[in-house]
Amino acid sequence: MSRLILCLVLILGTLGTPAMATEEPAFTLVLRDGPFEVRDYGPTVVAEVTVAGSQNRASSQGFQILAGYIFGGNTRRQSIAMTAPVAQNRTSETIAMTAPVTQTASGDRWAVRFIMPSEYTMATLPVPNDRRVTLREEPAHRMAVVRFSGIADARQVAGREQELDQQLAARGMRRTGPITLAQYDPPWTLWFLRRNEVMAPVAS
Repeated sequence: MSRLILCLVLILGTLGTPAMATEEPAFTLVLRDGPFEVRDYGPTVVAEVTVAGSQNRASSQGFQILAGYIFGGNTRRQSIAMTAPVAQNRTSETIAMTAPVTQTASGDRWAVRFIMPSEYTMATLPVPNDRRVTLREEPAHRMAVVRFSGIADARQVAGREQELDQQLAARGMRRTGPITLAQYDPPWTLWFLRRNEVMAPVAS
């Protein structure tokens, strides 16, 4: 229900206002071959949260937490413009549960993040009220990308991840970090219009 409310807020917030392009991080295109690209990105600042569960559940929960931060859930009660894409990647972190629950949480954990508008730095961003939200700076990096449309469900994403690894292997390139799912469109976008990417850092 809370996800639906957030969607309605975003929709209503755009009514009666001039159409504005959503900011996306700038990059330099190094290589393009069909849906496969290699890009050089400059430094960016991100707001990030780590959540547990399936890919879809983590995406929804992470979105809600981060949306709370940019919609004023911070020490200045300041709204921050939404950017694209919303990115998530699986983490390898496993956390032991504390007593009295005597079991280990070994399910999937995901890092979900919003890229902050380019006008902000670590020094100028407001501090999140929710301690689960962390702010950090990503240095300049090179990313290999496979673009695709449609609904980014787990099966679709797994196939695109395999395609990305095959593209890298064919070119003698090496991943230097985990694969990230990047989704550029709000959840009410028609499925065939949605723009998605799987991307991974590679050696320059």
